[in-house]
Amino acid sequence: MFLPLHDGLALQHLKRGLTTILIIVLNVAIYAADLAGLLGDTSRTELALGLIPAVITGQAVVSPELALVPAYVTPVTSTFLHGGVFHLAGNMMFLWVFGDNVEDAMGHIRFLLYYLLCGIFAGLIYVYMLPNSQNPLIGASGAISGVAVAYLILYPRSRVFGLLLNWIPAYAPSFILIGLWVAYQIYFAFTGGDARIGWWAHAGGIAAGALLLPLFRHWRTPLVPAALADISKPEQ
Repeated sequence: MFLPLHDGLALQHLKRGLTTILIIVLNVAIYAADLAGLLGDTSRTELALGLIPAVITGQAVVSPELALVPAYVTPVTSTFLHGGVFHLAGNMMFLWVFGDNVEDAMGHIRFLLYYLLCGIFAGLIYVYMLPNSQNPLIGASGAISGVAVAYLILYPRSRVFGLLLNWIPAYAPSFILIGLWVAYQIYFAFTGGDARIGWWAHAGGIAAGALLLPLFRHWRTPLVPAALADISKPEQ
């Protein structure tokens, strides 16, 4: 629906978003290892490390030879798996454009914890809403949904360049582009959409991001009052 490409918002407190870079490198490295067969057959990897709601709820089991980690660890491991290069590229572009500024507002360690918690919460919401599903949930989208909504709240007037519907160029404030993207995710979570997409994980990540942001932002970073005031401030 929307692919961000650039925002041009300079960091105010950090030299660079090292944690953001680390997460991107780790995701790319794991995808490359999976593609090369270093983690075994791809479908096996998804069953072994993906989040399967029916397994979490005790309605199904993974064969012992496939279970690389305990089921309770898969809300984390699943966020570092991707089903294809476009799946990976889309998620990493969101993280590349928005992650460093959110990290700047939190600090390296806080941002890492925030990212992981958003991913875990997104997975748990997915399990809660689809407890019988035996399809593995994989991808960083839940965690990145939390990052996107944090950027939306903290920097609503930051102008973002991206592609609507993945091909129409758009340049507008984040409260418009990310706001539309958030509405899109929530709409399809409640009404149903492409069954291959974890809409409820996206909605869960959005909810987690909004709830956790006040706890993880650095005290020097203004939150909602300043952000709302910024929206209403006229252009100079």
